[in-house]
Amino acid sequence: MRTIPLLDVRDLVVRYGAVTAVDHVSFSLDAGETLAIEGPSGCGKSSTAMAVLQLRRPDSGEVRFEGRELTGLTEPGLRPLRPRMQPVFQDPYGSLSPRQRIRDAVAEPLRLQGLRPTAGQVAALLDRVGLDPSYGDRRPHELSGGQCQRAGIARALASNPRLLVLDEPVSALDPSVRAGILNLLADLRDELGLAYLFICHDRAVVRHFADRVVEMRDGRITSR
Repeated sequence: MRTIPLLDVRDLVVRYGAVTAVDHVSFSLDAGETLAIEGPSGCGKSSTAMAVLQLRRPDSGEVRFEGRELTGLTEPGLRPLRPRMQPVFQDPYGSLSPRQRIRDAVAEPLRLQGLRPTAGQVAALLDRVGLDPSYGDRRPHELSGGQCQRAGIARALASNPRLLVLDEPVSALDPSVRAGILNLLADLRDELGLAYLFICHDRAVVRHFADRVVEMRDGRITSR
Protein backbone atom coordinates (compact mmCIF):
# COMPACT_ATOMS: atom_id res chain seq x y z
CA MET A 1 0.00 0.00 0.00
CA ARG A 2 1.44 3.33 -1.08
CA THR A 3 1.94 5.82 1.73
CA ILE A 4 0.76 9.40 1.39
CA PRO A 5 3.67 11.83 0.80
CA LEU A 6 4.35 14.35 3.51
CA LEU A 7 4.28 17.06 0.83
CA ASP A 8 2.58 16.66 -2.54
CA VAL A 9 2.67 19.56 -5.02
CA ARG A 10 0.65 19.32 -8.22
CA ASP A 11 0.57 21.69 -11.20
CA LEU A 12 1.68 24.68 -9.14
CA VAL A 13 1.47 28.04 -10.91
CA VAL A 14 2.71 31.37 -9.57
CA ARG A 15 2.41 34.55 -11.62
CA TYR A 16 3.63 38.07 -11.06
CA GLY A 17 1.54 40.12 -13.43
CA ALA A 18 2.25 38.86 -16.93
CA VAL A 19 5.28 36.84 -15.81
CA THR A 20 4.81 33.17 -14.94
CA ALA A 21 7.46 32.42 -12.31
CA VAL A 22 6.30 28.85 -11.59
CA ASP A 23 4.77 26.98 -14.50
CA HIS A 24 2.82 23.81 -13.60
CA VAL A 25 5.41 22.40 -11.21
CA SER A 26 4.77 19.02 -9.56
CA PHE A 27 6.80 17.01 -7.05
CA SER A 28 6.39 15.08 -3.83
CA LEU A 29 8.43 14.63 -0.67
CA ASP A 30 8.24 11.82 1.84
CA ALA A 31 8.71 12.09 5.59
CA GLY A 32 12.40 12.16 6.52
CA GLU A 33 13.49 12.77 2.92
CA THR A 34 15.56 15.63 1.47
CA LEU A 35 14.43 16.84 -1.95
CA ALA A 36 16.53 19.55 -3.59
CA ILE A 37 15.29 21.94 -6.25
CA GLU A 38 18.37 23.09 -8.13
CA GLY A 39 18.58 25.82 -10.75
CA PRO A 40 19.95 29.24 -11.63
CA SER A 41 18.85 32.52 -10.08
CA GLY A 42 15.44 33.60 -11.33
CA CYS A 43 14.27 30.13 -12.36
CA GLY A 44 11.36 30.08 -9.87
CA LYS A 45 12.86 28.07 -7.01
CA SER A 46 12.16 30.60 -4.26
CA SER A 47 8.69 31.36 -5.61
CA THR A 48 7.98 27.63 -5.40
CA ALA A 49 9.18 27.57 -1.79
CA MET A 50 7.04 30.57 -0.86
CA ALA A 51 3.98 28.97 -2.45
CA VAL A 52 4.59 25.69 -0.62
CA LEU A 53 4.64 27.62 2.65
CA GLN A 54 1.58 29.61 1.56
CA LEU A 55 3.54 32.82 2.15
CA ARG A 56 2.74 33.58 -1.48
CA ARG A 57 -0.59 32.11 -2.53
CA PRO A 58 -0.29 30.27 -5.86
CA ASP A 59 -2.49 31.22 -8.79
CA SER A 60 -3.45 27.60 -9.35
CA GLY A 61 -2.46 24.07 -8.46
CA GLU A 62 -2.45 22.07 -5.24
CA VAL A 63 -0.18 21.90 -2.23
CA ARG A 64 -0.97 18.98 0.06
CA PHE A 65 0.79 18.71 3.41
CA GLU A 66 0.14 15.70 5.63
CA GLY A 67 -2.72 14.87 3.27
CA ARG A 68 -4.43 18.26 3.62
CA GLU A 69 -4.87 20.61 0.68
CA LEU A 70 -3.58 24.03 1.73
CA THR A 71 -4.37 26.40 -1.10
CA GLY A 72 -8.08 26.60 -0.30
CA LEU A 73 -7.59 27.25 3.40
CA THR A 74 -8.04 30.66 4.96
CA GLU A 75 -5.32 32.01 7.22
CA PRO A 76 -7.14 30.78 10.37
CA GLY A 77 -7.31 27.36 8.75
CA LEU A 78 -3.58 27.42 7.97
CA ARG A 79 -2.56 28.59 11.44
CA PRO A 80 -2.59 25.15 13.12
CA LEU A 81 -0.47 23.70 10.28
CA ARG A 82 2.18 26.42 10.03
CA PRO A 83 4.22 25.17 13.02
CA ARG A 84 4.66 21.84 11.21
CA MET A 85 6.31 23.40 8.14
CA GLN A 86 8.92 26.03 8.88
CA PRO A 87 11.24 28.13 6.70
CA VAL A 88 14.95 28.84 6.94
CA PHE A 89 15.77 31.80 4.72
CA GLN A 90 18.85 32.78 2.74
CA ASP A 91 19.72 36.00 4.59
CA PRO A 92 20.56 35.12 8.20
CA TYR A 93 20.45 38.75 9.34
CA GLY A 94 17.33 39.73 7.42
CA SER A 95 15.33 36.83 8.85
CA LEU A 96 15.86 38.06 12.44
CA SER A 97 14.53 41.31 13.84
CA PRO A 98 17.46 43.62 14.69
CA ARG A 99 15.54 44.82 17.76
CA GLN A 100 14.98 41.39 19.26
CA ARG A 101 17.41 39.50 21.41
CA ILE A 102 18.17 36.05 20.04
CA ARG A 103 16.34 34.33 22.89
CA ASP A 104 13.14 36.23 22.04
CA ALA A 105 13.46 35.44 18.32
CA VAL A 106 13.88 31.73 19.07
CA ALA A 107 10.92 31.75 21.49
CA GLU A 108 8.62 33.68 19.15
CA PRO A 109 7.11 30.66 17.30
CA LEU A 110 6.05 29.17 20.63
CA ARG A 111 4.49 32.42 21.78
CA LEU A 112 2.55 32.63 18.52
CA GLN A 113 1.04 29.26 19.44
CA GLY A 114 -0.10 30.68 22.77
CA LEU A 115 2.64 28.92 24.74
CA ARG A 116 4.97 30.38 27.35
CA PRO A 117 8.46 29.10 26.59
CA THR A 118 10.88 28.80 29.48
CA ALA A 119 14.47 29.95 29.54
CA GLY A 120 15.47 26.30 29.69
CA GLN A 121 13.60 25.48 26.47
CA VAL A 122 15.28 28.33 24.61
CA ALA A 123 18.71 27.36 25.99
CA ALA A 124 18.17 23.77 24.85
CA LEU A 125 17.27 24.92 21.32
CA LEU A 126 20.37 27.10 21.08
CA ASP A 127 22.53 24.28 22.37
CA ARG A 128 21.02 21.88 19.82
CA VAL A 129 22.20 24.08 16.94
CA GLY A 130 25.67 24.55 18.40
CA LEU A 131 25.25 27.96 20.04
CA ASP A 132 26.17 28.63 23.64
CA PRO A 133 22.94 29.61 25.47
CA SER A 134 24.61 32.88 26.49
CA TYR A 135 24.18 34.00 22.87
CA GLY A 136 20.49 34.36 23.65
CA ASP A 137 21.26 37.70 25.31
CA ARG A 138 22.70 39.13 22.10
CA ARG A 139 21.11 40.83 19.12
CA PRO A 140 21.69 39.74 15.51
CA HIS A 141 24.34 42.36 14.75
CA GLU A 142 26.46 40.92 17.56
CA LEU A 143 26.62 37.51 15.86
CA SER A 144 28.38 36.30 12.74
CA GLY A 145 26.38 35.22 9.69
CA GLY A 146 26.83 31.56 10.56
CA GLN A 147 25.75 32.13 14.16
CA CYS A 148 22.66 34.03 12.97
CA GLN A 149 21.77 31.17 10.64
CA ARG A 150 22.10 28.72 13.52
CA ALA A 151 19.74 30.94 15.53
CA GLY A 152 17.31 30.93 12.60
CA ILE A 153 17.43 27.14 12.52
CA ALA A 154 16.80 27.03 16.28
CA ARG A 155 13.74 29.22 15.79
CA ALA A 156 12.48 26.92 13.03
CA LEU A 157 12.90 23.90 15.33
CA ALA A 158 11.03 25.53 18.23
CA SER A 159 7.59 24.48 16.97
CA ASN A 160 8.60 20.82 16.44
CA PRO A 161 8.13 20.83 12.65
CA ARG A 162 8.07 17.86 10.30
CA LEU A 163 9.23 19.84 7.26
CA LEU A 164 11.85 22.57 6.88
CA VAL A 165 11.86 24.61 3.67
CA LEU A 166 15.48 25.65 3.27
CA ASP A 167 15.73 28.51 0.78
CA GLU A 168 19.44 28.85 -0.14
CA PRO A 169 20.40 28.45 3.55
CA VAL A 170 24.18 28.59 2.98
CA SER A 171 24.59 30.74 -0.14
CA ALA A 172 25.05 33.99 1.84
CA LEU A 173 27.69 32.48 4.14
CA ASP A 174 31.46 32.35 3.84
CA PRO A 175 32.71 29.10 2.31
CA SER A 176 34.41 28.18 5.59
CA VAL A 177 31.06 28.38 7.41
CA ARG A 178 28.89 26.55 4.88
CA ALA A 179 30.12 23.06 5.69
CA GLY A 180 29.32 23.53 9.38
CA ILE A 181 25.73 24.57 8.66
CA LEU A 182 25.21 21.71 6.20
CA ASN A 183 26.62 19.23 8.71
CA LEU A 184 24.29 20.65 11.38
CA LEU A 185 21.28 20.28 9.07
CA ALA A 186 22.26 16.71 8.23
CA ASP A 187 22.61 15.82 11.92
CA LEU A 188 19.22 17.38 12.75
CA ARG A 189 17.60 15.51 9.88
CA ASP A 190 18.93 12.22 11.19
CA GLU A 191 18.18 12.92 14.86
CA LEU A 192 14.70 14.38 14.44
CA GLY A 193 13.47 12.64 11.30
CA LEU A 194 12.93 15.95 9.51
CA ALA A 195 12.06 16.29 5.85
CA TYR A 196 13.78 19.06 3.88
CA LEU A 197 12.75 20.92 0.75
CA PHE A 198 16.19 22.28 -0.12
CA ILE A 199 16.37 25.20 -2.56
CA CYS A 200 19.87 25.68 -3.94
CA HIS A 201 21.69 26.83 -7.08
CA ASP A 202 24.91 24.93 -6.30
CA ARG A 203 24.85 21.57 -8.06
CA ALA A 204 27.77 20.15 -6.08
CA VAL A 205 26.07 20.97 -2.77
CA VAL A 206 22.72 19.44 -3.67
CA ARG A 207 24.28 16.26 -5.06
CA HIS A 208 26.08 15.78 -1.74
CA PHE A 209 23.24 16.78 0.57
CA ALA A 210 19.97 15.63 -1.01
CA ASP A 211 18.33 12.24 -1.41
CA ARG A 212 16.74 13.37 -4.67
CA VAL A 213 17.31 16.36 -6.95
CA VAL A 214 15.00 18.01 -9.45
CA GLU A 215 16.28 20.68 -11.81
CA MET A 216 14.30 23.81 -12.52
CA ARG A 217 14.69 26.19 -15.45
CA ASP A 218 12.43 29.06 -16.52
CA GLY A 219 9.74 28.14 -14.03
CA ARG A 220 9.54 24.47 -14.96
CA ILE A 221 10.92 21.20 -13.68
CA THR A 222 13.23 20.07 -16.47
CA SER A 223 14.69 16.84 -15.04
CA ARG A 224 14.29 14.50 -12.09
